[in-house]
Amino acid sequence: MNVIQTNISGVLIVEPKVFADARGFFYESFNKKLMQVAGIVGDFVQDNHSRSVRNVLRGLHYQIRQPQGKLIRVLVGEVFDVAVDIRRSSPTFGKWVGFNLSAQNRRMAWVPLGFAHGFLVLSEYAEVLYKTTDYWAPQFERTIIWNDGSLGITWPIQGDPQLSAKDIAGVTINEAEVFE
Repeated sequence: MNVIQTNISGVLIVEPKVFADARGFFYESFNKKLMQVAGIVGDFVQDNHSRSVRNVLRGLHYQIRQPQGKLIRVLVGEVFDVAVDIRRSSPTFGKWVGFNLSAQNRRMAWVPLGFAHGFLVLSEYAEVLYKTTDYWAPQFERTIIWNDGSLGITWPIQGDPQLSAKDIAGVTINEAEVFE
């Protein structure tokens, strides 16, 4: 597999080695030993699978307690995936990185602890699967508003995204409870 470092230390893009022929393709989507060598550490305890239609934006989510590292991949369609550093003591606090993940490019993203995460569906619909290093704990879940001007995320969307009530109620990073 090929591991690509992003502009924010710790956030990685993983390109698996794909074996393809006329019958189709095969690749290892997860190999604990290889992931650890790449710097993706933690015991994964939960898999989440979502399906969303075009222009659905989910996020920017995180858990203030029981934080989750996330290994994200797209099974169907394409998304613009975003990680925001919300570790106040980090030199990249409030910075974001975004990249396209798709069923076609088979890339995965590693979003470590201390980051808010979200994605925008670019295709007609998309199915996203992500492994997490801790369990979902709704009482600790927080949301930073997707269009926080101080973050300046350049979402590739025209018009308004489709949002959940939880995401509409998100707060700015300056109002958010973040990691020290």
